Amino acid sequence: MPTYTEAVILDGVFVLVGLVMLVGGGEVLVRGASALAIKTGLSPLIVGLTVVSVATSAPELAVTTGAVLSGETDLAIGNVVGSNIANVLLILGVCAVITPLLVRRQMLKLDLPVLLVLTLALLLFANNGRIGTFEGLVLLGVWVAYIAMSIHVSRAKPADPAQEADTKTMKMPIAAGFVLLGVALLVVGSQLLVDGAAGIASALGVSGLVIGLTVVAIGTSMPELAASAIAAIRGQTDLAVGNVIGSCLANIGLVLGLPSLLAPGGLDVPASVGAFDVPVMVATVGGLFIVAFTGAWIVRWEGLVFVALYVAYTAYVVLAATHHDALEGFTSTMVIFVLPVLGVVLAGSLLHEVKRRAETAARVS
Repeated sequence: MPTYTEAVILDGVFVLVGLVMLVGGGEVLVRGASALAIKTGLSPLIVGLTVVSVATSAPELAVTTGAVLSGETDLAIGNVVGSNIANVLLILGVCAVITPLLVRRQMLKLDLPVLLVLTLALLLFANNGRIGTFEGLVLLGVWVAYIAMSIHVSRAKPADPAQEADTKTMKMPIAAGFVLLGVALLVVGSQLLVDGAAGIASALGVSGLVIGLTVVAIGTSMPELAASAIAAIRGQTDLAVGNVIGSCLANIGLVLGLPSLLAPGGLDVPASVGAFDVPVMVATVGGLFIVAFTGAWIVRWEGLVFVALYVAYTAYVVLAATHHDALEGFTSTMVIFVLPVLGVVLAGSLLHEVKRRAETAARVS
């Protein structure tokens, strides 16, 4: 039996190896997905929303399904909610810091509204304390309908000749092989990272729910982070944004909807998650919608705000779980100062955009 120190060191090695595999897998997956988009007649945005998002959500699906079958529903719910919060605040934030992200009109008309509807539906189901079979069917059904509609809309649009020229040298089998290899590296890498991080967290005496909301959520979001960050670095911002939004949709519709059908009687939602974490997820998606609506770009300073909010959320979860003495002061600072200022900034941006669009419409008419 390894000693406590040896076990922690081994977990640290798992984390490092997992990170290396995630970076490599993200690079391979982005290259293959970009080529596959052209070869199949789909836009990079749709490939990000469908193929890449489902592929990078595989770790969440594996962890959540395994947790449900093991009776660890706290970990399952915490993983999905925490992953979606991490997807928007951490991953989109980091990508926006790398390069400003364009949110295309289709996202404002279809993808973000569907995500907001699914998020609000999850809030409603969570307030009832259980995601039953019917609720799971609703979540899964909306997601399947959304995927079908997205593919139909994308195929109706002509391919971009410039993008086609960039990828015409990669044959379809090679592109598909890149995607499969990238997915394999991401899944194995994320599993190593999750195992190592969860082992370290358990050694520190952190609860399963907190591990699900933080360590496992961040770990299973690493494929999205790796794929989206590398896509942003390579200038594939459509793929980066589409991957994150698509992963959020897949997490609620597929990753949470399917296990709720497998679990006898559905999934019990911890009261603390329904009262705090799910509302935070709703606010996060709502904030993203406002930011995208008020300019169609997520710029660097907005990305920094997203990352800072994620750090604050994670700090609160950890402080609350450990009953730390700093919790009261931290909470007071957030409630009295940070959140009101953020609300004023978002409200001001929204009003400015509404006024700008009204003036533009008046000039046109």
